[in-house]
Amino acid sequence: MQLHLSTWPEIEAYLQTSRGIILPIGSTEQHGPTGLIGTDAICAATIARGVGEATGVVVGPTINVGMALHHTAFPGSISLRPSTLIALIQDYVKPLAKSGFERFFLINGHGGNVATLKAAFAETYALLADLNFENASRVRCKVANWYMCRSVYAIAKELYGNQEGSHATPSEVALTQFAYPDDIKQAALNPAIAPSGYPIYSAADFRAHYPDGRMGSNPALATPAHGQRLYEAAVKDLSSDYLQFLAAE
Repeated sequence: MQLHLSTWPEIEAYLQTSRGIILPIGSTEQHGPTGLIGTDAICAATIARGVGEATGVVVGPTINVGMALHHTAFPGSISLRPSTLIALIQDYVKPLAKSGFERFFLINGHGGNVATLKAAFAETYALLADLNFENASRVRCKVANWYMCRSVYAIAKELYGNQEGSHATPSEVALTQFAYPDDIKQAALNPAIAPSGYPIYSAADFRAHYPDGRMGSNPALATPAHGQRLYEAAVKDLSSDYLQFLAAE
């Protein structure tokens, strides 16, 4: 059930039986020569829809732009400031909580969002309390990183070993290939496995150390069939995680 394809009476009826909602969140940033700029948002949205179908939960609109300031030396990358992302999460949660939602499960596709999301949750709880929302003490938010699911990690290790890397990975590229098979990109990768190990500072520094945008990865290993395996594993794991989160006090 997707929020944007529903009517308000349908959501009102849904809230009589469930108070949970999934919000997919990703990023709009470079993913090397063969990875789509929308990779993180595509992965989060694709998996969120699968979890929604498996559990009957409402899936909200995808937050396509995240905290990716370190990628902005590459054309096409867009980023929110951490303070902007915190305000955005508050603005998403506040009206939804007011209407009765109490469990916010954010399926995340971008590691750079995690610290800011956790800060946003803390600020959101305080905001709802300050506004004297009747259900403020019952609101819970959780970030669920699809790429950290145990089964996803195991499949990536099996398929790619030490060529998975940490950005523009074959696993995330494979998932986008499964979701958008008509938009698979090909390009020569030199070296085949990108450099790794440099800390992340400014956007210019990132590009200097990772000139084609990859970090320790070899996305040439990705295939749509791999993407389907990863998708099914992530949906299974996150469906279970969501249901546990929904049931928790």
